[in-house]
Amino acid sequence: MHIPDGYLSPSTCAVGYVGMLPIWAVAVKRVQKALNTRLVPLMVMGATFSFVIMMFNVPIPGGTTAHAVGGGILAVILGPWAATICISMALAIQALLFGDGGVFTYGFNCFNMAVVIPFVTWFVYQQMAGKTEVGSSKRWLWSAIGSYIGINIAACCNGTELGLQPLLFHTAQAVSLYCPYPIWVAVPAMLLAHLLIAGPVEAIVTGLVTRYFQATNPSVIADQIAAGAGSIKAAFNKMWWGIIGLIVLVPLGLLAPGGAFGEGSAEDIKKVFGFVPKGLEALGGHFHALLQDYGVPDSRFSANAPDLFHQSIGYYVAAVVGVAIIAAITCLVGRLIAAREGGGRENS
Repeated sequence: MHIPDGYLSPSTCAVGYVGMLPIWAVAVKRVQKALNTRLVPLMVMGATFSFVIMMFNVPIPGGTTAHAVGGGILAVILGPWAATICISMALAIQALLFGDGGVFTYGFNCFNMAVVIPFVTWFVYQQMAGKTEVGSSKRWLWSAIGSYIGINIAACCNGTELGLQPLLFHTAQAVSLYCPYPIWVAVPAMLLAHLLIAGPVEAIVTGLVTRYFQATNPSVIADQIAAGAGSIKAAFNKMWWGIIGLIVLVPLGLLAPGGAFGEGSAEDIKKVFGFVPKGLEALGGHFHALLQDYGVPDSRFSANAPDLFHQSIGYYVAAVVGVAIIAAITCLVGRLIAAREGGGRENS
C-alpha cells in the first residue's frame, strides 16, 4: 500500500502534506491530553509492531503481494490519535531509511495507513462494541471486522489516488505523466488484494491480539487505559517478546513472489507499458536510502540479493535497526509530549 515517489504529481503530494499537517497537530494535542507514563511504552510497542508487521508480505493471486499494517489493533489498544502518530513514525523510517514508500508521497501514505485504517476501525469498534464489558466477545469480533473494513477503505483510497493521476496529469496525447494505471484498473487491483488476502490477515491479527489482551491484561485496551485501570507492566514485557518473535520470523516475508501493485520501479513499469512516464522518471528512484530495499549497504545483503540466505541476513539487520530507531524516536516523542503537557499543567 506504499506509494513510491513518482507515482503522484508534485501538486498531489503537496495536497497530501497539507492535509496531514492539521491531522498530526490535532493528534499531538489529543495524545498530549491523555498521555501518561502508561501510554508512552505502549506507543513505542505500537510503532515497532506496525513496522515489523509490514515486513511480512503475503502473496496475492496474479503475482503481486500485500501486507497488514497493524492500524486496527493499534486503534483498539492506543486509540486512533496515538495510532496515527505511531504509524506515521513507522512510515517515516521506512521511507527515509529503507526506501519503502516515498518521501514526496509520505503525506498520502500516512493518510491511507495512519488515518483511515485506525479511525475506521475505531469507529466500527466503538459503535458496535465500545460500551460492552471489557471481556465481551463483541470486542474482539468487532475489532476484527472494523480493521477489515478499515484496510479495505484505505486500499480504495490508495487505488483512487493512483488512478486519478492519468486523468489529471497527462500529455496532449493522453499519456500519463505519473502513475500509468487508470482508475478502473487501480481501484479493483487494490481492492482485490485487500478484500481477499491483506484484509483477512489484518482482521485476524487485530481479533487475536484483542482477544489475547482481554484474557490476560484487559487494562491494555484503550478505554481501560484512559480510565487508568490496572497495570500494563506484565503486558508490556510480553509484547516485547512478541516483537522479538516477529523479528525472528521476518524472512518469511521474503517468500512471497513479486511486489505490491502500484509499487514497481521505473523498470517494472517499462516492462508492462513499454515506456516510463516522464514525471515518474523525473521523481522516482532518485532518493537512495541508507538501507535501501531492507538490506545493508552491500548488494549481497538486500531484498534483491540472488539467494534467500543473503536476503534474510539483510532483512534481519533491517528489522533490528528499524525497531531500535523507531522505538527510540517514539519514546523521545512521547516523553517530549508528556513533558510539554506536564509543563502546561504547572503553568496553569
